[in-house]
Amino acid sequence: MARQARPLAEHYGDLVRVALMEARPAGLQTRQLVSATRLTKSQVERGIRHLRDVGAAEHLTPIVWRRRDGYMFSEDPADWIEYEKKQFQEILVRLTRMITGTLAPHLARHPDDEWAQLASAQLTGVRATLAQLTK
Repeated sequence: MARQARPLAEHYGDLVRVALMEARPAGLQTRQLVSATRLTKSQVERGIRHLRDVGAAEHLTPIVWRRRDGYMFSEDPADWIEYEKKQFQEILVRLTRMITGTLAPHLARHPDDEWAQLASAQLTGVRATLAQLTK
C-alpha cells in the first residue's frame, strides 16, 4: 500500500515527471532538473522520492539513475537491473560497515549478549543475500 502523498511532494513529483518526460529518452542530472523545474535541489529530490513511491504503487515505468545520464524513465529492463544492483550494493556496504564497526565490537566485548547474537545471526543471512543480488 502506497504512502499517502503530501500535496507539496505530489506537486514536486509532477514537475519532475514532466521534465523527465520532456527529456525522454535522455535523462537529466539533478542540476538540470533544478533548472527545468525551478525547484530547489531538495524539492527535486522530494519529487523524485514521490515519483518512486507512486510509480511502485501504480506499476509505472521506474526512475533509474546513472552517473552519465542522471535521472531517467527507462523502458529497458537491463537499466532497471543495473540500477537495482547498484542500490543493493550500497545497502550491502552500509550493512557491512554496521556489522564490522558496531556489532562485531559489541560481540567482542559482550559475547553472551543475546541481542548481539540474534542481530549477528540475522544480519549474516541478509548480508549473504545482498551479496548474491549484487552479482
